[in-house]
Amino acid sequence: MKLFRCQSCDNVLYFENRSCGRCGHRLAYLPQLGRISALEPAGDNNAWTPLAAPERPSFLCTNAAHDTCNWMVPPGTTDAFCLACRHNGIVPDVSDEVNLERWREMEHAKHRLFYTLLRWNLPLKTRAEDAEHGLIFNFLADPPDASGPKVMTGHENGVITIALVEADPAEREKRRTAMGEPYRTLLGHFRHEVGHHYWDILVRDAGKLEPCRAVFGDDSQDYGAALQRHYDQGPPPNWQETFVSAYATTHPWEDFAETWAHYLHIVDTLEMASAFGLQVKPKADVEGDLATHVDFDPYQADSIEQIIDAWLPFVFAMNSVSRAMGEGDLYPFVLAPPVVAKLGFIHDLVHGRV
Repeated sequence: MKLFRCQSCDNVLYFENRSCGRCGHRLAYLPQLGRISALEPAGDNNAWTPLAAPERPSFLCTNAAHDTCNWMVPPGTTDAFCLACRHNGIVPDVSDEVNLERWREMEHAKHRLFYTLLRWNLPLKTRAEDAEHGLIFNFLADPPDASGPKVMTGHENGVITIALVEADPAEREKRRTAMGEPYRTLLGHFRHEVGHHYWDILVRDAGKLEPCRAVFGDDSQDYGAALQRHYDQGPPPNWQETFVSAYATTHPWEDFAETWAHYLHIVDTLEMASAFGLQVKPKADVEGDLATHVDFDPYQADSIEQIIDAWLPFVFAMNSVSRAMGEGDLYPFVLAPPVVAKLGFIHDLVHGRV
């Protein structure tokens, strides 16, 4: 993720900003340009002129009315929704303030996901464009009857369902603890579930099953039986030597989705570190093994080695700072060589090199 700059007053802006805290300009993200722009009114029809591209007047996404989106629709179109919100299916009842606030948190995470997908120009068809495999998100609240079935977060043929209750930090922490997970976030859910979608699109439908199986294993094994075995028996001993997480051991599909999510975590975090000009150079490290400077674009890195060489020193420092605050590690995972190889497959896949 980048930092941005207000074209009116040079104030530093962040991805979720709706208005400039210094000059007061309305702000919007221009996905085609990858920039946050200050806006000027451009007529009586809720049109706006972005100062970053004054020749491209457009409209704010309809969901801006609910403060769930700060993106503009593609200029020159009559689209009601932006490139991210057009993939929404079922959204919560916005007359319920709790639902509305949770949906806003969901959209913050989803828009960060779409920032990444658009940076790599990955295939993004809506359900209207591809009725069988178009990407669509359903944000569902649990039924009023507490004894009834709960909404399950998951993916099936392009349909990603996210349980609205996951936007409640207390409930999310409760579930994280109950499932023995070291990490559980909304953004992590989005990145994991969309990994399943891109396995369908970039692996199965693109004829890449064999090279993928060579790295992640045979996905033809019974998924239901594998899932039940995982919940009954837990992960195998020494799983950290070959998997990025315990859940990744369940089935090759989950291994792929978990690895995909971690690749997105790493790349986007490194871009944020680069945007802040962060570098790691410990005085106690006389050999320089823990030094790094992110002086490249992680989204366009030449190899997974370049990414990992920057990531490991940075994450050691990040985790140490978190511990100094009395918190756990921000990134509580071990990247063993076989895991790095799997990350390398994802890297090559998103860059069209598989």
